[in-house]
Amino acid sequence: MEEKLNDQELVRREKLDKLRELGVDPWGQRFVRTDDSKTCKDKVVSKNNEELEANPVYVTVAGRIMQLRKMGKASFLNIQDREGRIQGYISIDTVGQESYDIFKVCDIGDIVGIYGRMMLTRTGEPTIRVEKFTFLTKSLKVLPEKYHGLVDIEERSRHRYLDLIMNEGSRNVAIARSKVIRSIQHYLDNLGYIEVETSILNPILGGANARPFITHHNALDRDFYLRIATELNLKKLIVGGLEKVYEIGRIFRNEGMDAKHNPEFTTIELYEAFGNLQSMGELWEGLIRYTANEVCGTTKVQFGDKELDFGPEFRWVSMVDLVKEKTGLDFNEQLDINDLINFCKEKNIKMEKHWNSTGYFLNALFDEYCEEELIQPTFVYGHPIEVSPLTKKSKDPRYTERFELYVNGTELANAYTELNDPIDQKERFEAQIAAKDRGDEEANEMDLDFLEALDYGMPPAGGIGMGIDRLVMFLTNQENIREVILFPTMKDEQ
Repeated sequence: MEEKLNDQELVRREKLDKLRELGVDPWGQRFVRTDDSKTCKDKVVSKNNEELEANPVYVTVAGRIMQLRKMGKASFLNIQDREGRIQGYISIDTVGQESYDIFKVCDIGDIVGIYGRMMLTRTGEPTIRVEKFTFLTKSLKVLPEKYHGLVDIEERSRHRYLDLIMNEGSRNVAIARSKVIRSIQHYLDNLGYIEVETSILNPILGGANARPFITHHNALDRDFYLRIATELNLKKLIVGGLEKVYEIGRIFRNEGMDAKHNPEFTTIELYEAFGNLQSMGELWEGLIRYTANEVCGTTKVQFGDKELDFGPEFRWVSMVDLVKEKTGLDFNEQLDINDLINFCKEKNIKMEKHWNSTGYFLNALFDEYCEEELIQPTFVYGHPIEVSPLTKKSKDPRYTERFELYVNGTELANAYTELNDPIDQKERFEAQIAAKDRGDEEANEMDLDFLEALDYGMPPAGGIGMGIDRLVMFLTNQENIREVILFPTMKDEQ
């Protein structure tokens, strides 16, 4: 279907011919910059016009025109690059009639390059006195109106390129996300961890409890899962002797979408030979504290109406104690499963048909009553064995050596003392298969290759996984995951 153009878009297309008449390629060529908007301003800090006349500062920048004030033979333009905006002053006396005629064809949204000398306006604004003007790219669409044209999160997520042009906050989040990942890598690399890459297509569903995306490999004529975790492959590398490994990569889970969940997201998983749950807690507390300082310059960050503080030692508390405090039920005692069923019915807590032991109820009651109140960083440990199929048992075999790190009522990280007993692991897989047969769609499958790797001997180890997107949310004060993923999964437009 042919695109219907509005009046402004028709005028902009007519200007393509005008530019060509003036000998200009509307789509430009390579342009070499010496500076950006920030360095331009940095170069005139604490200087006045007399000093800039005596010692001229010349710069070459490029960016998108965001403001225009055409005033006959002299005009102002404001151009935007990644670092911000810088003003330019252009006059026919300085650039000549030919270049000024090209400038007069410009619209807001066009991309241009300017060369000139730094000066200050009467109000003290750093400004480039343009001596050479280069047209680089014609914008055929009109940018949204600044204050009302692109504020809806749905529209901004669908048109991220416009969001980045119009909203400085969105650009800052995108840049901060990169800084978060680089800070994590720097911290771990300095501790001797090796960053690796493992396969996204997996023949076995394992490493987490989640519903998968399924795809088909034509040459092999078989289905594969898009990975729901990187865990099992990374543990094989521990068996192979790499000892300290991590992977930052995309994970895919065929589940719902809300403010905290996107079906395609980024995690870091890390495994350390000869570590355990305690060493993972110490490592992660240090990593998050370091990352917050690197990205935010402080361990105290604002999130909504709360201040989160990653500076003090993180709290450790057992899941059993939290549930007992909120419900009066002590899961360290031998609770009757029928009493738990009646309790959940009375409290309108949804139950699943595969719940055949008390551990499922402990986990559900924690989710219902406890997690939302964990605001400051808290390690919740002692998860029931039923929901921890890859974790070493505690001294009480009903529980495992596992913690989840909660911040602002949200799970941020999940850690284990890793199960390295192949006999026990096989039994856990068999229990997962039985749960799947009872209707648990998120249960793991039997991974025979992983079991064979364990047969060769995996050293005692600690492991942890964390959602990168959620950490970025906390460090950039964003309450919706779509704000920190450049191209989130979206519903079809109505």
